[in-house]
Amino acid sequence: MPAANPGASPVASGAMSALEGSDHHDVFSDARPLVLFVCTHNSARSQLAEGLLRQKYGARYRAESAGTVARGVHPLAAEALQAVGIDASAHTSKTIESLGDLTPDVVVTVCDNAREACPYIPAERNLHHAFRDPSAVEGTDDDRRRAFAEVREEIADWLDATFG
Repeated sequence: MPAANPGASPVASGAMSALEGSDHHDVFSDARPLVLFVCTHNSARSQLAEGLLRQKYGARYRAESAGTVARGVHPLAAEALQAVGIDASAHTSKTIESLGDLTPDVVVTVCDNAREACPYIPAERNLHHAFRDPSAVEGTDDDRRRAFAEVREEIADWLDATFG
């Protein structure tokens, strides 16, 4: 593994070298570090993080997401991604167990429930950042859309600071 670059992000400094232009769906043969985002239902925050990392840093990282249970991709999460040019139509809600032999380089829990309930997933790095749950927001449709957009931006900022 190459020596750590003092100017590199905390995650990239300990990660494997990346292969640009590889198909992100071939997660077993791609040499880019795999980042797995975990949330309770794999419906909102982890889906937002997966889509955003893939869009922003897909040349350097592969992104996947899973939950302790699968509840389906929240329509407002898909809408929030679409608003920034990310097609979430291929996103699916998955359980950690459904990932099989997939071995992530970085595991990121994005909610406190997942951090508590998630089985240990071995990885080079384990990170945690609890983002607000936009699906818990009540109110008008505009209130709920605004909550998803705000959390999307919070996740984007955290991804820039952590992986950028």
